[in-house]
Amino acid sequence: MPQNDERPVSTSSGEDQGSDVESSSERCDSMTSTSDLDCTRESFTSDCSSKHCTPSSSPPKTITLDEVMESTRDLFNLSLGHEITVNPNLRFEPHSPPQGSLFKVVRDTLHKAYWDILESELNDDPPEYEHAIKLLEEIKEILLSFLNPGANRMRTQIMEVLDIDLIRQQADNDAVDIQGLASYIINTMGKMCAPVRDEEIKNLRESTDNTVTLFREIFRVLDLMKADVVNFKIDQMRTVMQKEGVEYERATFQRILDSTPDGLNKTTSWIKSTIEELQSAAILTEPTEGQGKGQPAVLGPFQILNTAFLRILTWDYNKNILPETLATDEARFQEIQVQLQKCQAVNEVLLIVYNTVGGPIQGLASLSDRLKRMTTVLLDGMHRPNFNPQEALEGVSSQICCELNKSLTERSYPPLTPALQGTLKGQITNITRKDNPIRILVEDRVQQYFMMLINDPKPQTKLEHVPAGLAIIKHELMLLAEKFLSLVNYNKTVYGPFYASIIRKLIFSNSPPAKNPSQDTPRDTVASK
Repeated sequence: MPQNDERPVSTSSGEDQGSDVESSSERCDSMTSTSDLDCTRESFTSDCSSKHCTPSSSPPKTITLDEVMESTRDLFNLSLGHEITVNPNLRFEPHSPPQGSLFKVVRDTLHKAYWDILESELNDDPPEYEHAIKLLEEIKEILLSFLNPGANRMRTQIMEVLDIDLIRQQADNDAVDIQGLASYIINTMGKMCAPVRDEEIKNLRESTDNTVTLFREIFRVLDLMKADVVNFKIDQMRTVMQKEGVEYERATFQRILDSTPDGLNKTTSWIKSTIEELQSAAILTEPTEGQGKGQPAVLGPFQILNTAFLRILTWDYNKNILPETLATDEARFQEIQVQLQKCQAVNEVLLIVYNTVGGPIQGLASLSDRLKRMTTVLLDGMHRPNFNPQEALEGVSSQICCELNKSLTERSYPPLTPALQGTLKGQITNITRKDNPIRILVEDRVQQYFMMLINDPKPQTKLEHVPAGLAIIKHELMLLAEKFLSLVNYNKTVYGPFYASIIRKLIFSNSPPAKNPSQDTPRDTVASK
């Protein structure tokens, strides 16, 4: 925490505006150095590459407790460093347990008992200062922790004024000036705090509360200042991490692999299953030139990796753990999947409505928006285990029929007949079936949209090219695609060498690689594609 003239800017928490990462993947592209790309290309066709770009794994060995602890620290640092880099809204807040929770009740009870004891001791005749001195000692340590290494004058002043040995001697002679010490502490906090806490400090200075209540408020503001210190340091680290984050994350992950030889097992299985899936699909289609009937297709490494990332959109988190290289973004990938599934369901419902009712409701933007908002709200929480999709869709269809009848009546059209309402409700509730043609159509076109963007070297120019039938959710789809592409491109930049090594081993394990095994253009790389 800077002090004096180096006060940090406000670190109050800001709302997440719907994006944990930068909306554009260009930031990720800028982090990819030419040497990284060259090494990645080389790693597909050669067993020789530099230590910098080639991930390694240690031979089986006995792992000591110290190594396990070191690996755990590396994993924590990797997660924290990644979060600082990709999440501009990352902020630390003092822990506040939920109202009415057992933890909060117990904590508040213990705190009240402590402050009651302190008040009782200070009101004794003569006063007892033991608990008060412990509080002053804790405050002293907190204030010292806020200082920069070069703030020697203020450090000396704090040590002199809050000299605990001297205060104990004063307490023995009933000569402790508690109010004077509290005033000094508040003034010192005012010199150290961020501007956002100025109002809190002002309130402390003007407080007319008794000594115990004043000290409770001092500790409350100190907790806020601790959070400010952490957030200020996070902001400082973010500037560094955005420049060096790729190298830091890659090196940290390599250290984890060095102590965990099987640390890429799930990543390898993920890529291997993708290769098998692509080969099976290719065998079912017409063989390409030079490929015999029934022979495995020759797959490009970027085709494999892009298809593997596309599978993350439909990943079953209840049955499978994400690959190790994606673990730091698991919550973000999961949130994208949840939002995408809801968007798809909304699109399916409204496609059915417009195809069933037809002309009388075509071209009414306000009605379309109302139906979309209403359906979105009623389908909220569809990812939760206790969500009943059939029941929710029945509610959606009933609300939609009411809204349609209201709109038709206002414009002098006859309301929907009972038969048409029954048909509409039946079709809407039927989208819970996986073989529903509307559901298959929407899901396939969403997959096509994301695959088009993943494969494109400049996806930002294609974001608006939403396939036919998805216009209803175009805005939401574009936002989700931006988030997904940003995560994917940054992940490729960091872990590209690891993916290259895995794919090379899987493809060429039984035969030497050809000179140009990839069907991709020379400009494509795992880190930038």
